[in-house]
Amino acid sequence: KILQTAIIEKGDLKLKNDLIDIHQIIEEAININRMQVEIKDGVIEKDLKATQTAVEADHDHILNVLNNLMDNANKYTPKKPEILVSTVNTLNHITISISDNGVGISKSDQKKIFDKLYRVHTGNLHDVKGFGLGLSYVKFIVEKHGGRVTLESELNRGSTFRIYLPFD
Repeated sequence: KILQTAIIEKGDLKLKNDLIDIHQIIEEAININRMQVEIKDGVIEKDLKATQTAVEADHDHILNVLNNLMDNANKYTPKKPEILVSTVNTLNHITISISDNGVGISKSDQKKIFDKLYRVHTGNLHDVKGFGLGLSYVKFIVEKHGGRVTLESELNRGSTFRIYLPFD
C-alpha cells in the first residue's frame, strides 16, 4: 500500500484499461473476503441489478478498490458482519454500493475519511490495523477512471460506500 501511495503521489500511475465485467470483479472480491467475514459469523450478500456491466477499467485496481471496501466493512463490524454488495445502472454509469452494519462514521470524520493517512478513532476497536491509506487510494483510483465515490454513514448503524464508474 505504501508503494502504491508513492506511485500515486508521483503521478506515475498508468492504468491498464481493458473492457472488464464489474460483476465478475465483484465475485472475485467477494471470494477474497468471504472467509474473513465468515470467521466472524457474518455474510456477504449481493444484489446485482445492473444489466450493463462492462466498463473500460484497470482490472487489478478496481479489484483492489472493491477488496479494500469489503475488508473495511468486515474490519469495522465487530460482530456478525452483514455486507451487501449491489449494482444498478443509471444513464451513463454503473453504481456499485457496498453497505455494512458496522460501527459507522461520524459526520466530522466523514469529511476527512478520504484524506491520506487519516484514520477514524475507533475507541475500543484496538484490533483494527491499517495505515490510513486505503480510502485515499479508493478515491484516487475511482477518480482516475473518471468516476466518483460517496459515503453515507451513521454511527452505530453502518456505512454505505458508492462507486460511480462511467461507461465511456
